Amino acid sequence: MAAHVTPEAPLLEYLTTTRIGEKGQLTVPKQFREDLGLEAGAPFAVLRLGDGLILLPEQQRFDQLCAQIGASLTAAGVTVEAVLATLPETRQRVYARRYGATTSAIGSSHK
Repeated sequence: MAAHVTPEAPLLEYLTTTRIGEKGQLTVPKQFREDLGLEAGAPFAVLRLGDGLILLPEQQRFDQLCAQIGASLTAAGVTVEAVLATLPETRQRVYARRYGATTSAIGSSHK
């Protein structure tokens, strides 16, 4: 059973500090697991926002975030075409960061 965010709940709230374990695991304190209805094995979406991470439990919360981002982009006048136009350059940057080369260096057969 997942808890729902109420209108009275703050948008951003400091909860606690935790540490990354030897195997890269984070511990979510019991109080917050109970408040959010999280059980062992609960799925999380991990998003990078600048130098920070956003951990979103449950697909429903991820879907809500996507809807909010989509609404913000639409309100800002950003079109699907404009976002799609950024994909080739973004793909090259990600590829270069991951593999140390540009996609053009591997030939046009891999597009």
